[in-house]
Amino acid sequence: MSGRLANRRIRLLLALFAIVFGATLLRAIWLQGVRAQSLGEMAASQHRTTVDLAANRGTIYDRTGVQLAVGEQAITIYADPLQIRDATKVAPVVARVLRLAPKQVYEKLSDRAHGFVYVKRKADAARAQRLQRLHIPGLGFYPEERRIYPQHAIAAQVLGYAGVDNHGLSGLELALDKPLAGRPGRETLVRDPLGHVLDSIVSRPTRNGSDVSLTIDHNIQATADEVLRETVQKWHAKDGTAIVLDPHTGAVLAMAVAPSYDANSFPSVPRDLQRNRAVTDTYEPGSTFKLVTVAGALSTGLVTPQEKFTLPYEIQVADRRIHDAEPRGTETMSVAQILSKSSNVGAITLAQLLDKNRLMSWISRFGFGRPTGIDFPGESQGIVLPADKWSGSTIGNVPIGQGIAVTPMQMASAYAAIANGGMWTRPHLVERVGDGPPRPVARHRIVTRWIARELTSMLQNVVLDGTGTLAQVPGYHVAGKTGTAAKPDSHGGYSSSKYVASFVGFAPATRPRLVVLVTVDEPQGAIWGGVVAAPAFKAIAQQTLQYLSAPPDAPGQVAATSAP
Repeated sequence: MSGRLANRRIRLLLALFAIVFGATLLRAIWLQGVRAQSLGEMAASQHRTTVDLAANRGTIYDRTGVQLAVGEQAITIYADPLQIRDATKVAPVVARVLRLAPKQVYEKLSDRAHGFVYVKRKADAARAQRLQRLHIPGLGFYPEERRIYPQHAIAAQVLGYAGVDNHGLSGLELALDKPLAGRPGRETLVRDPLGHVLDSIVSRPTRNGSDVSLTIDHNIQATADEVLRETVQKWHAKDGTAIVLDPHTGAVLAMAVAPSYDANSFPSVPRDLQRNRAVTDTYEPGSTFKLVTVAGALSTGLVTPQEKFTLPYEIQVADRRIHDAEPRGTETMSVAQILSKSSNVGAITLAQLLDKNRLMSWISRFGFGRPTGIDFPGESQGIVLPADKWSGSTIGNVPIGQGIAVTPMQMASAYAAIANGGMWTRPHLVERVGDGPPRPVARHRIVTRWIARELTSMLQNVVLDGTGTLAQVPGYHVAGKTGTAAKPDSHGGYSSSKYVASFVGFAPATRPRLVVLVTVDEPQGAIWGGVVAAPAFKAIAQQTLQYLSAPPDAPGQVAATSAP
């Protein structure tokens, strides 16, 4: 080979080296100058992971200190797919320990487009610890809370539930989500190339949620739940509602809905069962509403309790003829007897004396047509037709509880006002949040003490010898009222087969400790409030009075044993 050829090859080789070196230099300049920041972030993301640290959700207690909703220790398992060496081998192991579907686990662990994926949120602590002891590179673990309800079905519709992220989704869990939830923290985990955690940096500390104390008493609630469930089953009813209320403080001691469900099973429970019907649903009250009509007539001085009226069996109101529930001849009844015998004709006669405007004023005064303000989400205001939209026959419907819709909570609060000497008190479920003082309660007077005493006496007669004798509680005077209301049908009239049976009252009548309301929707076999709902009132009131150690105010009284 000639020298000239050798020199040419050497120059060609040097030129090739120069080109490669120049390209490498340009690449280095590009990576270090232009791409340095993005590549640095990419490298850091492979060795640093920021995770949110969930705050402990506050515990919900009943009035006696029993836990109704509490956090249980769980462990969340996550993975960095970029650190998983062989997802085909790791996935079956993880799935077996955590009892998950292997295919779903494999899809997560092999997703190399993400540096962070959840494998299992809030896993059982024991299973998570078993997996952690295997020291699989790429898997991470951190403690988290899982919401449980130790009392299961007790007050399930009242409590509602918190979801997988520990945020309230319904009921009081939703209404009190902010104080219960606290504030989550944030932590950055620094790993080595094998995925082992070298250090953790807390960038924001967690602030745990506040505990909440309710007015609910789990013993009284359990009684109301059981009695209501048995009542709904006995009468093959669609559903039922029961409320136990302290008339002096407005504290709700129990709020039951049947059918109920285990609060721990909320994801699989139909939405219809989750509603707290005592607050969100309305019904036409029927004769329990006559209290408003009589109270208005007495308070305006139009009548006295002893004033008598000659009442036919039926009365013409505009284009309607309305009659009493039971056939009878023309009778003379006092105002007190109109209420105790639940005369439709008598109540309409009193309403006509009042006129529609004054009657509407008393309806509003008792709190119907607007929310009670109870601390529960989704409260209905009921349905009250304004006076300027009344037809000629409305004055014959509304005074007897037709053509008006109320919530069970509104009706219980109205009777609580009479039990409290005429003073209406806003009902409430939350006693206190955290270490704060008890929440203030709004009050206002709706009738005088004298009127309240007269109405109480009339309501006692309902139970002694009127339509509510099956509500009698041995040893106690009881004041209350029955209600039997046909349900509206889809044609603008009323059903001949679907009714709501109800009873609402208080005891001891001389020194009231509690108000109890029971409604039973579409009972079969009997429809009367005095037959269907009054015995449930008796059972709840009797057991609750004994539990509260309320002294008897009628020691010699024996309850009725036959239907009215």
